[in-house]
Amino acid sequence: MSFETVEYSFDNNVAVVKMNRPEALNALSLQLSVDLKAAFERAVDDGARAVILTGSGRAFCSGGDLREMRSMWEREGRIEAFLEDPLRALHDVILFIRETPVPFIAAVNGVCAGAGTNFALACDMIIAADDASFNEAFVRIGLSPDCGGTFFLPRAVGEKLAAELFMLGGTVDADRAMEIGMINRVVPAESLMDEAGKLAGKLAAGPTGSIGRIKKMLNGSFSNTLNEQLKLEHEFQLRSGRSNDFKEGVAAFFEKRAPSFSGS
Repeated sequence: MSFETVEYSFDNNVAVVKMNRPEALNALSLQLSVDLKAAFERAVDDGARAVILTGSGRAFCSGGDLREMRSMWEREGRIEAFLEDPLRALHDVILFIRETPVPFIAAVNGVCAGAGTNFALACDMIIAADDASFNEAFVRIGLSPDCGGTFFLPRAVGEKLAAELFMLGGTVDADRAMEIGMINRVVPAESLMDEAGKLAGKLAAGPTGSIGRIKKMLNGSFSNTLNEQLKLEHEFQLRSGRSNDFKEGVAAFFEKRAPSFSGS
């Protein structure tokens, strides 16, 4: 299977999905949304134990495709046309990232703006090149945020900083993004994919059933009451306790060796 706007590769249980519209700074068109969803579905079908999302060229993703937005406006006579089906398609991809019990890593190169920033925030971890920059630029053109930004960003940096970033539309560099808790780490641009690959490899070699349950618990942690979260932890701990990976982890501990997890 090939994709029009995405490059896909799979090796050692890790899928790499690269947005491939470098001439448009990987702006999110309807076709790119469709291809991203299909590529992520293929990663799951291939048995990926970790997924890396990145961009080709000078950008991770520059946000929504304003040229496509203008074209739809001219064709349909409604400026908001792009914000209907195309935006729903983008939101479907965000939900897929969050609801799939596989760790997603955003490897952010260069420009990461608007919906592109929110796509990165939807991932479980973000590793950024030292030349990367982030912004929530919606307000600059009179739009409000989408793609889960108002859900993810306050949880990462707090309400007040999120309000500043959304309402002023300012840009933060990679070091500042790490300082405020927006991303996990910053690496030299030339080693971005190597470092992302190492991180993905560690996750893929881990007990992926347990990691998937951790992801589901984190998803619920801000909306559940303490009692509800304790019940969820109990339920998932029982599931983990019945897993082959738990048996392997305990055996490896007592045998003083590295565990070999199967994800089952």
